Amino acid sequence: MRIAFLLAPEGVEEIELTEPWKAMTDAGHTPRLVSTRAGRIQAFDHLDKADTFQVDQTVDEASAEEYDALLLPGGVANPDLLRLDDDAVRLVKTFSEAGKLIAAICHAPWMLIEADVVRDRTVTSWPSLETDLRNAGADWVDEEAVADVDGPNPIVTSRKPDDLKAFNETVLAQLGG
Repeated sequence: MRIAFLLAPEGVEEIELTEPWKAMTDAGHTPRLVSTRAGRIQAFDHLDKADTFQVDQTVDEASAEEYDALLLPGGVANPDLLRLDDDAVRLVKTFSEAGKLIAAICHAPWMLIEADVVRDRTVTSWPSLETDLRNAGADWVDEEAVADVDGPNPIVTSRKPDDLKAFNETVLAQLGG
C-alpha cells in the first residue's frame, strides 16, 4: 500500500516521522513524503535541528486517489504550519471523504480539526490539544493509541513519541496486517 506522510517544510518531530516510516516499510508498504514545498524538509529533535528528508511530492500535486492512507507526524510546528496551507487541509479532507485511513500523532490532530474531520470521533493527542479537540466536537481520551472506525473513514491517533510502538501497531492493524 502507498502511504502519504504529510509534512511541513520544517518542524516535524524526527522520531514521529522515522519510526512510523520504518514500520510501514518493514511491513511492505510504500511511504512517500508529501510537503507544501519541494526539496528537503527539516526535522527536529524537540527544539534542536535534526536530519533533513527529501520530499517526494508537493501537496498541490498529491491526491487521495493515489494513496491508501495518510499519516500525519507531529511536532508542535509541523501541524501548526500545515493547517495554514489550504492545499494541505484539502488533502486531509479528501482522504476522509474517500473513506481512507488517516493516522495522526502528538500535535498532528490539529490538522484533523482544521479539516473538520473529528466531530463525533474518539481521538487522543498530546494533552494540550484536548480542549481544541473537544471544542471541535471530538471525544478526547487519554490512551496510547486510539482507532476510531465508526465514522466515514478510520482514524488512528496517538499521544506522544513514547506511544509510537502502539501507534505503529494500531496503524498496521488498520491497514490489514
